[in-house]
Amino acid sequence: MDDSEFLRDNCDDNHSQPGHKLLYWDASYEIVLALIEAHPDITDRDLDDVSLNRLLEWIIALPGFADEVILANDEILSGILREWFEEITSYE
Repeated sequence: MDDSEFLRDNCDDNHSQPGHKLLYWDASYEIVLALIEAHPDITDRDLDDVSLNRLLEWIIALPGFADEVILANDEILSGILREWFEEITSYE
């Protein structure tokens, strides 16, 4: 199974879930907040071991994620990972 098949088969239609703000790639801070809520035990040290593919899986599984998965790229995902790191280390 190639990446596009995986993404197509594993990307739920999350935007239909009531009570969740719709998430799009250009709202990276909102994605980060949703990731923190979905994965509260992840620390800055854990983020060092998170691959971009794993991050993509986590993002598309978020309630409210409504953007096109195909639009994701390394630059967007790296930026979200960096922002997540900055957000959780700002509380230390």
